[in-house]
Amino acid sequence: MLLDLWVQPGASRSGFAGRHGERLKVRLAAPPLEGRANRELLKFLAAELGLPRSRLELVAGAHGRGKTVRVSAPGDFLKHLPVDEP
Repeated sequence: MLLDLWVQPGASRSGFAGRHGERLKVRLAAPPLEGRANRELLKFLAAELGLPRSRLELVAGAHGRGKTVRVSAPGDFLKHLPVDEP
């Protein structure tokens, strides 16, 4: 499964922050320098989704705020993602 994300590096703490258009917005407590924000993103997602880091792969957006992460896991991890209320 692919997750389309919009990241905001340099936040005071990492966390989900609603939506940015069609993408899930994630604030990251790491600067966008030397891949630190990308590493923090994968570490944060692994912890939030209850998956090992090896199940996540950044497949697009290494140098921008719009990112796509491939999750190689059963679909039950979806319950850990924030869902918009109707």
